[in-house]
Amino acid sequence: MEILMTVSKFASICTMGANASALEKEIGPEQFPVNEHYFGLVNFGNTCYCNSVLQALYFCRPFREKVLAYKSQPRKKENLLTCLADLFHSIATQKKKVGVIPPKKFITRLRKENELFDNYMQQDAHEFLNYLLNTIADILQEERKQEKQNGRLPNGNIDSENNNSTPDPTWVHEIFQGTLTNETRCLTCETISSKDEDFLDLSVDVEQNTSITHCLRGFSNTETLCSEYKYYCEECRSKQEAHKSGPNRGHYIAIVKSHDFWLLFDDDIVEKIDAQAIEEFYGLTSDISKNSESGYILFYQSRD
Repeated sequence: MEILMTVSKFASICTMGANASALEKEIGPEQFPVNEHYFGLVNFGNTCYCNSVLQALYFCRPFREKVLAYKSQPRKKENLLTCLADLFHSIATQKKKVGVIPPKKFITRLRKENELFDNYMQQDAHEFLNYLLNTIADILQEERKQEKQNGRLPNGNIDSENNNSTPDPTWVHEIFQGTLTNETRCLTCETISSKDEDFLDLSVDVEQNTSITHCLRGFSNTETLCSEYKYYCEECRSKQEAHKSGPNRGHYIAIVKSHDFWLLFDDDIVEKIDAQAIEEFYGLTSDISKNSESGYILFYQSRD
């Protein structure tokens, strides 16, 4: 058994090296972005859900820059953010442009902090993304709270704010948070009530051969509240009919646009793909059995 495992591992290393060399050759030295690195991540037993999200976040430049800046701060007690910062720093400072890195330290910390991920079962990438972003935000807010309790902010100013005030938004919120406004119109008195809700992501149905604008329109379609779902109208002081607008398993990969080309990250394998191939992963076909590969988590950047 040991001989077989060693041979298997050696063959895997050869494949990784060949893939990395092919990628660097395909991009070409003149087209290869300056100070950019394309590294696959080793799969530690059904951790593709984690690897794909980490790759997507690494190539979300504002997020990457904040994580690397956190790495440069005075050393803190190990947590999920310090492990993520170490991983990003390891990728960003590699001498080689392409290769493979084992995110062992991050995976070990993840499994230690959350029993949901403390196994070798496939997990939901969306659940992991939410957990990671919320955990990072909690860490940043807790550190700021400690700084306030010590009487000083990072810039050395004395803090005079109320310690019981609402936690300040973090750079996680600055990058990912949006506001969703739900409006409900009573069909009896026409009174409209609205409620704002903050979100880090939206669960939107993605159809084949369509646009994100079309998908968002479907997400915000008007819904009629009737029967047992009637809306309690404060104006009518009774329940009335009203109009309201307002987990996945499998193998996960990440497709990112870096500079002027697209890359596919499949754990330790990194490949350059044509832009036309993106259509194969966007939306489900009518017959799911024909193609089970579809976009699950999509990252978009707002335009100023």
